[in-house]
Amino acid sequence: MTFETWAAFAAASAVLLIIPGPTILLVVSYALGQGWRTALPMAVGVALGDFTAMTLSMLGIGALLMASATVFTLLKWIGAAYLIYLGIKLFRAGGALDAKPRTDAASAAKMMGHAWLVTALNPKSITFFVAFLPQFLDRSADFFTQMMIFEATFLVLAFANAFGYALIASRARNVVRNPRAIGIFNKTGGTLLVGAGIATVAMRSGN
Repeated sequence: MTFETWAAFAAASAVLLIIPGPTILLVVSYALGQGWRTALPMAVGVALGDFTAMTLSMLGIGALLMASATVFTLLKWIGAAYLIYLGIKLFRAGGALDAKPRTDAASAAKMMGHAWLVTALNPKSITFFVAFLPQFLDRSADFFTQMMIFEATFLVLAFANAFGYALIASRARNVVRNPRAIGIFNKTGGTLLVGAGIATVAMRSGN
């Protein structure tokens, strides 16, 4: 794996992670209702959930990689199209972040478990990783080495992202409730996703 490939993966992952989804809505809901103390357990739960979903996805991708080069290449094309689809969908999304404060008392362990369940058991998570990860895998390199590097990178970013969202939601609540700010955020993220998808298509065509 080249440094450029790793850097591209890290950059794409960072963009994808900051886009609000079910996991981030849960993180924000807890932070709005119970403050900054939710940041650590929620971030740990999100990282564990992503680890679960990502590991399951990588094992499936590894089986495809060994089974058929044609299927693996097809999966890369599907993944590129999926990134473009996500970008367009995000660009056209509204400016509302529908996260209501959770006022129910919850222990750190309960919050962590809730975050893990929402992240790991969301079928879209596994589907996403199956479409996303092959864009950066090199069939000629050791698969498990790449798997460990990509997982470690994504999990560090996922933890930092969830932790940051929780702190912002608990300290600057008007930001996460501002439709204009969220609208700008969505359009920027959507544009970057479409660009990533197009760049991937261009790389595939160049090969």
